[in-house]
Amino acid sequence: MTTAGTTTPAAVGPAPAGLPPAMRLREVVFGAARAASVRAAVRLRIADVLGERPASLGELASAVDVEPDPLRRLLRSLACCQIFAETDDGRFRHTEMSRLLREDAPGSLRNIALWCTEPWTWEAWPLLDRAVRTGGCVVEEIHGKDFFAYLHEDAPESARVFDAAMTTSSRQSAADVAAFLDLDGVKEVVDIGGGQGQVLANVLEKHPALHGVLLDLPQVVAHADPRLRDGGPLASRATLVPGDCRREVPVEADLYLIKNILEWDDESTRRTLANVVAAARPGARVVVIENLVDHSPSSFTTAMDLLLLLNVGGRKHTEDSMRTRMTEAGLNVTDIRPVNGTLHAFDSTVPAITPTARR
Repeated sequence: MTTAGTTTPAAVGPAPAGLPPAMRLREVVFGAARAASVRAAVRLRIADVLGERPASLGELASAVDVEPDPLRRLLRSLACCQIFAETDDGRFRHTEMSRLLREDAPGSLRNIALWCTEPWTWEAWPLLDRAVRTGGCVVEEIHGKDFFAYLHEDAPESARVFDAAMTTSSRQSAADVAAFLDLDGVKEVVDIGGGQGQVLANVLEKHPALHGVLLDLPQVVAHADPRLRDGGPLASRATLVPGDCRREVPVEADLYLIKNILEWDDESTRRTLANVVAAARPGARVVVIENLVDHSPSSFTTAMDLLLLLNVGGRKHTEDSMRTRMTEAGLNVTDIRPVNGTLHAFDSTVPAITPTARR
């Protein structure tokens, strides 16, 4: 007999490890139901309304304005994944994972959860076999235009979710990147495709003598981190440059930072690296920071690798594939080190003599 308010063991946790292969496979093929359950919980804001004490089903249903019975079924499914937990008296409480769905949680994954389950993903995943067969993205085939044109022209809500997810991801890694970078002798750094500039802002805060440039698409830099914009505390040391790094990198600097953007199709990756090398003076440093599929602690990176295949014909790199692309662009890779548990940095320099690969 358990004490009121404790967790009923059978109500939480993953499926037992001793399940036979057929049942484990069933668990895998019903992964869509789990993803959809997380999305529903986020959109209903269940994690946000659930406080520090367990709440009854009626309290939660009233707070999020839904019917109690379907809500119990949703919460029961999530509790099987350790997202929320049911107590022996039928109330629900937070778990470590459910707290990450709160909008105000440190390290919140709310926006990432929405981004990975946006409506277009449910159209694209069933065509994965076609993408594997052809090696090309399927979103353009479905919508008749490239992925980012589709987002901004036809799916503005998904575009906002994408921007929020990328901002969240960048913010969460910005401090680690700023702490990792050795900027001895560097006077100017350019963040290529740096989004709203959270990483650049953290780097400038850490190094008061440094000047920084943020290069990204016009609609992105227009909403740059307030610290970098006019009136912000870093504005005097920051320059915002609207542009597409796949077309041109119109900035000369001591160090070029390229974080989590070399995931597009191989031609876009090649052009971006070539543009950086063409803009840089001999001896300039180029630091590429990426999630690597061969150094990933979970299946999240390999799943993102497949999602990139579907939406832009891109990929998450291995250590060898990233080194190869940088070398082919004419860069001398000097060091590869982990930044944190999920990111690796490739440090490189632009050679004094322009190799054939750069022309």
